[in-house]
Amino acid sequence: MSNQKEILRRCISCNEQKDKRELLRIVKPKDSKIEIDLTGKKNGRGAYICRNENCLNKAIKTKKLERVFETKIDNEFYESIRGVIIE
Repeated sequence: MSNQKEILRRCISCNEQKDKRELLRIVKPKDSKIEIDLTGKKNGRGAYICRNENCLNKAIKTKKLERVFETKIDNEFYESIRGVIIE
């Protein structure tokens, strides 16, 4: 049995709770543009999304990330998320 405690986070798209390590973190640091946080440790407002295309497509369609971060997000950023999810 491992000593590591399971840290749960909720996907902004499907609303399922999963282990933090299974999700992709998107972060918006103060006074900066949003970015993909592969370390899960960057400072700023964070949101989690499942590492699958269905959740990403749903988040794009419903503009979920734009509402969470209160900012416009371009398609280029969504494609960079897609690249990380698919790899």
